Amino acid sequence: MGIYSAIATSVSGLRAQSTALEHISGNIANSQTTGYKRTETNFADLVADGPPDTQSATGVLASSRSTNSVQGDILGSDIETYIAIDGEGFFIVSEKLGEIDNNLAFSDTDLYTRRGDFTTDKYGYLVNGAGYYLQGLAVDANTGNISGSVPEPIRISGDFLEAEATTEIVYRANLAKYPLTANADEDVPGSEFLDPADFNNDPTASGDGFVQGQDETAFINSTISGGAITAYDSSGSTVNVQIRWAKLDDDTYNMFYLEDSTATGTDPMWRNVGTDYDFNASRQLDPDFGSVTITGMTVDGVTLGDITIQHGSAGITSFSDANGTAKVTELSQNGYPAGELESVAISDSGRVTAFYTNGEQLEIAEVGIATFNAPDELRKVDGGAFLATTESGTPIIGGSGNIIGSALEASNTDIADEFSKLIITQQAYTANSRIITTSDEMLQEALNIVR
Repeated sequence: MGIYSAIATSVSGLRAQSTALEHISGNIANSQTTGYKRTETNFADLVADGPPDTQSATGVLASSRSTNSVQGDILGSDIETYIAIDGEGFFIVSEKLGEIDNNLAFSDTDLYTRRGDFTTDKYGYLVNGAGYYLQGLAVDANTGNISGSVPEPIRISGDFLEAEATTEIVYRANLAKYPLTANADEDVPGSEFLDPADFNNDPTASGDGFVQGQDETAFINSTISGGAITAYDSSGSTVNVQIRWAKLDDDTYNMFYLEDSTATGTDPMWRNVGTDYDFNASRQLDPDFGSVTITGMTVDGVTLGDITIQHGSAGITSFSDANGTAKVTELSQNGYPAGELESVAISDSGRVTAFYTNGEQLEIAEVGIATFNAPDELRKVDGGAFLATTESGTPIIGGSGNIIGSALEASNTDIADEFSKLIITQQAYTANSRIITTSDEMLQEALNIVR
């Protein structure tokens, strides 16, 4: 029985080394596969039952051991939708079942992967090179906060981003204590002031509040430029908002904007915002009202509606300035025209952002990360994906790993290590086959005894 037992034991050794060779070949074949996790081989001895002093090994059993928790190298990429995980966790992905009326149908079973080579398909979904679709949590476009609780396949709409009308202009500036207007003459006190007597009506905030078209030259010569900015109406049409400042006395300025550039005669051309900007001895606004609202603002026939000019705290000052101008420190607005989708990127925070031709960007979703208490117990499926099992535990959404944008995780296979194991496996296979040959020779000797 000893010789036969030796043969059986060696056969199990051949099977075990064949299994190891299978694992090694798979690892080497996938050494360049993105996010691949190599498979190691575990060997367990089989021992015949019996008294301790007569027990002997009767075989070996080979089983696979996963390395799902062993990270591969992180490699940079020029593609902004490629992502990698530094640390624990897996991307949550879905498998496509088919297409129904130009929409995709997905399996209800979630899969998990470290393969992050995601790009947008023709429907706007993010899909990796193995055909799995990235899931994430929806983000509220207005607040920027996560609005969903269940990860779903991320889809970026190819529709135009609707135009947003301007409702607020942020304006901060220092108005020269002595404005160098065209009329300003240091030898003539008060020549830097706007004098209502030079106009056919009173354009100040306490007067009629506008400059007639026929008084354009007098107005330009009595004021300084305050800058200009492009604003947008509800359809996305552009409007050029021009601002000028007029000093009325030692401590007071008025702001005007160009309402109708083609006005003539008594028609209003420049409109006063209707507020006196009074400065104290420290050349700060007193009171510091922070903002001014223009009701029903119209520029060259385009209606913008109610516009708030936001100065903020201490946003308008009147310190001395050698140039005698209005030094604008901030001038922006919150409107934009319609825009076409230009590109998509995933940031290091996991936010999927769409970029549009109008310069705007919109956060669509946040990529979710799932972790497991026993990640090496996940079951492998094709394409570098995994299924949760009873042994792995249920997924925990919100893993501790960090997402890295424009990067990919390489295979965790080490070619040099695999070739070393290949040599050892080959030698072990040869040794087991030699035992079978030797056992056969011993059997032949035993048979020859009876001759």
